[in-house]
Amino acid sequence: MEKFLRDWRQDALNKHQYESAIFIGDKLLALTNSDKDAFWLAQVHFSTGAYTRAQTYLKRDGLVENNPACKYLLAHCHVKQGNFDQALVVLGDKNPVYLIAAPGSARQKLRHVDGRATNGVSKKLAHRSDRVDRSEDREREDINNIRFEAAMCYLRGVCYAKQNAFDRAKECYKDAVRIDVQCFEAFDQLMKNSLMTPDEEWSFLASLDFDTITVSSDSPSASQEAAQFTKMLYTTRLSKYSHPKELATATETLSTHYNLSANPDILLSRAESLFTTCRFRDALALTTTILQTSPDNLAPLPIHLACLHELNEKNALFLLSHSLAQSHPDSPVAWLAVGVYYLTINRIAEARRFFSKSSMMDPHFGPAWIGFAHTFAAEGEHDQAISAYSTAARLFSGSHLPSLFLGMQNLQLHNIALAHEYLGAAYAMCRTDPLLLNELATVFYHEDHLDESIRLFAHALELAASLGAEPAATVATRTNLGHALRRAGRFEEALAQFEDVLRTTANKDPAVCTAKGLVLLEMGEAWLAVVAFHEALAGAPQDPIATELLGKALEVLEGVSVMGEEEEEEFERRLEGSRVEVMRRQAGRQRRGQRRRYVSDGAGAGHGEGGGRMGMGEESMLVDSEEDEDEEE
Repeated sequence: MEKFLRDWRQDALNKHQYESAIFIGDKLLALTNSDKDAFWLAQVHFSTGAYTRAQTYLKRDGLVENNPACKYLLAHCHVKQGNFDQALVVLGDKNPVYLIAAPGSARQKLRHVDGRATNGVSKKLAHRSDRVDRSEDREREDINNIRFEAAMCYLRGVCYAKQNAFDRAKECYKDAVRIDVQCFEAFDQLMKNSLMTPDEEWSFLASLDFDTITVSSDSPSASQEAAQFTKMLYTTRLSKYSHPKELATATETLSTHYNLSANPDILLSRAESLFTTCRFRDALALTTTILQTSPDNLAPLPIHLACLHELNEKNALFLLSHSLAQSHPDSPVAWLAVGVYYLTINRIAEARRFFSKSSMMDPHFGPAWIGFAHTFAAEGEHDQAISAYSTAARLFSGSHLPSLFLGMQNLQLHNIALAHEYLGAAYAMCRTDPLLLNELATVFYHEDHLDESIRLFAHALELAASLGAEPAATVATRTNLGHALRRAGRFEEALAQFEDVLRTTANKDPAVCTAKGLVLLEMGEAWLAVVAFHEALAGAPQDPIATELLGKALEVLEGVSVMGEEEEEEFERRLEGSRVEVMRRQAGRQRRGQRRRYVSDGAGAGHGEGGGRMGMGEESMLVDSEEDEDEEE
């Protein structure tokens, strides 16, 4: 009868007839009174969302205390009901770190040393005694119990994250993956929420013992291949700001050798790498392919939305946001899409409302917090923007983007010391972001460290070129380098940079034409300067600085002394102030080519970063003096 009921119960479960499975399972439990049947029945109730009924079966005498699987399921019921304190009472507050596999312990065994062993060997064994003990403790445990212990570490991390104890959550997630390298849920939380810096992510991956992975065939070669395959899959989830060669190798191997070239996760990893290097159209093509093959896959949407915003695809954003609001009204990504659409059409108030709604639906959703902060930055509300970016920095301690944006806001407020501090913190996390290098160089420019500023601007351009970034994405950095070279008296190099900018952009920027004319005037090329000022006035006829400079250039052509030293310094300050004002007026028309970021990831991330990453503010443009720009506004 027991066999008959178990077969019937399993058949009902296979057909997702949960009521039948519960009905038969209840009779089987009454017949056997077995803990195993009680746990099975609790699992079925958990699958149907009846968490309280599942708990009643798990609270049998001694069931939770003696069985890690039952303890895990009981805690999971509390987590699903939002009772995080009770879940922690069940789980306890300590992770079983003795179960962490020592590197190489799964494939290598220590050799016995006879009585004639040398002192050096004895000392070496003594240093490894802790690791040996840990390995032996792990080997005495059943593999299923080890996996449930890792799953309980993951649940502890979820509870701590819900209580905003992110440092403790991070350690729980890391221990979960160290105990069971196949606990992908914990690994995904670490990557998706940017709890580690890019360097920490790669160090953590290197510390994992993938050799603990075994396959049923007991073939060493098959197990080694499975371990390497898992490591490559995990590699594609890491930050795209470092180790591009390793990322490319892992992605290429998975695509060709394992036929995963069309897999959504592999395509998303490629899209995140392209987005990081400002190749927005290429990244958009990949995310579009993912959404066409699996329309309900929400993972690529943050990157997809950021690319649409960067490319000013208003119609596509409208259609996508409208579709998501209808099909996924309970998802924060849907309202993120609506917020991005309103931000793209410059309706800031509406964008802020929907970004806020998205962040309230999921307080740990990074793109919503970054977008919310960007709305304040777009309106010049720097204090509110700093507050929102600070929240994002607390939630995503491993991402350099919130610190980068905080530095940009303080730079606009002329808080140079604070800007330097925040940008320095971002640089400590990530040294390969061209936008970050541009902002840090701008700080050195304001501090009159021109040599260091020039070095960083040049390094940012070299890095962008090595990453394959589009030329339009480096226009602001190249312009800034030209101004730094001009102030350093290196006029020929400055002129070359301004000419490169004018060749790159389709429409000649009046501010760049004015700067080019000023350099020519300093070099004594008055006639060429006149031509450059005329080009500037053709784009901005009311520009007073270009008009006045044109007059001075004509006076030089007539052999008239132009101005004294004090007049020259005053004129320089007025020139830079007016140039910044012209750049601000044109900000709405020059979105393309500007680097904006968005924390996703899955950016992200991707990433996101995620993730994914979107910055709606303009890149910092240089000003020679620290004159208060608020009066000019």
